Amino acid sequence: MGLETALPVDNILTTQLNRVINWARRSSLWPMPFATACCGIELMATASSRFDLARFGAEVMRFSPRQADLLIVAGRVAVKTLPVLQRIYQQMTEPKWVISMGACASTGGVFDTYAVVQGVDQFVPVDVYVPGCPPRPEMLIEGIMAIQRIIDSENIPRDPDGKRRPLQIAIEPNYAPRPQPVGVSIGAS
Repeated sequence: MGLETALPVDNILTTQLNRVINWARRSSLWPMPFATACCGIELMATASSRFDLARFGAEVMRFSPRQADLLIVAGRVAVKTLPVLQRIYQQMTEPKWVISMGACASTGGVFDTYAVVQGVDQFVPVDVYVPGCPPRPEMLIEGIMAIQRIIDSENIPRDPDGKRRPLQIAIEPNYAPRPQPVGVSIGAS
């Protein structure tokens, strides 16, 4: 009892070809993880059964840039690993998307040193910034859903040469921090 038995033989389904292509693109984002620090653990948790990234068609982590179309930069990027990141980005298929996950990938985080890149957006175009140190898996899922919404609406910005411009979307935190406990005074009784 499949779908074929529910559909009559004489019916015709019409749609636009670009809508079918965009549906296929949004439903099969294949991420290439570039995880270097604690954000990588949250990235792994996103693919686990508790958060289930497979619901969004992004469960197939590809470790070959030629098979991936979504680069997730999670964690700090050292100056020595920057050429590797740029090479991976250049080898990815078009259209390609980039998520900067965490404070270290977006701004260098607490590592304000000469050896850590102060934001990967200076070297590769970033589409979605996922804030946090480290960000929760729900935040990464929200970032992937933001890319899917852009693909669905066909609002892919292009420059005059026809090359795709980065989206530069910043995801808002989807949680409210708990109030802090009552302040402690030292030396007063």
